[in-house]
Amino acid sequence: MVTVTETPRRLPVAFAIFLIVAGILGWWAAFSLTVDKFLLLQNPQADLDCNFSLIVQCGKNLDSWQGAVLGFPNPILGLGGFVAPIAVGVGLLAGARFARWFWIAFNVGLAGALAFVIWLISQSIFVLGTLCPWCMLVWSVTIPLFWVVTARNLAEGAFGDRLVAAGKWLRSWAIPVTIVSYVVVAFIAQLRLDVVQYL
Repeated sequence: MVTVTETPRRLPVAFAIFLIVAGILGWWAAFSLTVDKFLLLQNPQADLDCNFSLIVQCGKNLDSWQGAVLGFPNPILGLGGFVAPIAVGVGLLAGARFARWFWIAFNVGLAGALAFVIWLISQSIFVLGTLCPWCMLVWSVTIPLFWVVTARNLAEGAFGDRLVAAGKWLRSWAIPVTIVSYVVVAFIAQLRLDVVQYL
């Protein structure tokens, strides 16, 4: 009688830790913005810790209609949304295996988050004329979350075998692509707001 033993599946530790750390940072930023919103509701003249200058501040963003697109403060979306990457990361570390539909849904959620962040960036820079520190932390984790998860899903065949090669390429370039994304946002902000002058 021959006994067949399965080779233990290698856990994606680095990927899981990235999801957890990015989720925690995003959640903390959303929590801090929520607390600041409460402070402004109690005292509209409150001096928030995130208000560093005329340009680098979060008070104007929180008081604007763009700060409550769905009728409640945007940070509440972050409080709920950033739990997802934390949960997925913890699940992966525990050996969980998620179905293909789950990875696609997770990716679609991150694509929606990225689209919302791009819109918020444009509103912040071109309409409000400010850069909110906590908002920028949310942007900073949402961008790589989208690229890294998309690269993983493409490389693992979640979107079909034809895109596996593209996913493997993107996986190796996810960090440079993220850095380029940061540079583009910084360049636009500097060009439009002359941020360096106000730091």
